[in-house]
Amino acid sequence: MVARYREPSVSRSVFEIFVTVIPFVALWALAYAAYQVSYLLTLVVAVPAALFLVRLFLIQHDCGHGAFFKKRVANDWVGRVLGVFTMTPYAVWQRSHAIHHSDSGNLDERGVGAIDVKTVAEYRDMSPLRRLQYRLYRNPFVMFVIGPAYVFLIQQRIPAGHLGNWRFWLSAMGTNLVFAALFGALVWAIGLVPALAIHIPIVVIAASVGVWMFYIQHQFEHTYWERHKNWNVHDAALNGSSHYDLPQPLRWLTANIGIHHVHHLYARIPFYRLSEVLRDYPELKDHRRMTLLESFQCVRLKLWDESQKRLVTYREAMV
Repeated sequence: MVARYREPSVSRSVFEIFVTVIPFVALWALAYAAYQVSYLLTLVVAVPAALFLVRLFLIQHDCGHGAFFKKRVANDWVGRVLGVFTMTPYAVWQRSHAIHHSDSGNLDERGVGAIDVKTVAEYRDMSPLRRLQYRLYRNPFVMFVIGPAYVFLIQQRIPAGHLGNWRFWLSAMGTNLVFAALFGALVWAIGLVPALAIHIPIVVIAASVGVWMFYIQHQFEHTYWERHKNWNVHDAALNGSSHYDLPQPLRWLTANIGIHHVHHLYARIPFYRLSEVLRDYPELKDHRRMTLLESFQCVRLKLWDESQKRLVTYREAMV
């Protein structure tokens, strides 16, 4: 039913790149101009710049699914170039994300490319030290501030999870070298301190927003988790992914990734066509729908209760 929406428009895809790259570069320049006046003003400008960086990442995301252009070579090269902006090696991320799509919601295949979730029974069997580690991992400050900064600034500098594959080393090191060259030119032009003071907040804010989006698309109360024998990829897509119904312009800035249940059902649909699916199949609009205000309640949920088939708080799990 939804496969017919997969065909991308080359002109539309090119347009989406331009209306994202140009504002991002302009906002970066504006942040530098603000730096001459007040660093606080620079941080204010960093917020919209970070949101455009998130949008660049989501275009890279579509390229990784082969959804943004008709030709694979175009998807791959645009994805690699955008990976320099987003500090995300394209081939490494593409592989990890493909694994996430292939086993999302499968309790027996948890791991690469996903946020760690423990069941109530697993948590009860943990040692005190492992419980503390899990609680720290799921702490909002760690999950949405420290963790994203670590992943995008440090962890992605090497092909984490794929250390034995030369292709992923090439992707990671190539991304690092090109970014280092461009950042070196920037430092030569404006100085080391301004370059770091402007770019690091933009990257950290964008990383936090990106991780929040990824978190809220799967970490909601009545999401989907099943043991392998009962797991089904289509059930996981429709029931384990939310429709994060954001207001405009947040929906535009996040490239419709909130229509996540449709995206997981058929990942080859370019983001600018996902809204067409909801238009033609309105029954999908309310399926796993979550508003911005409702989403903040999901931060309290920590463990999967297999008997109730829902995410619960520590208090609800009585642990």
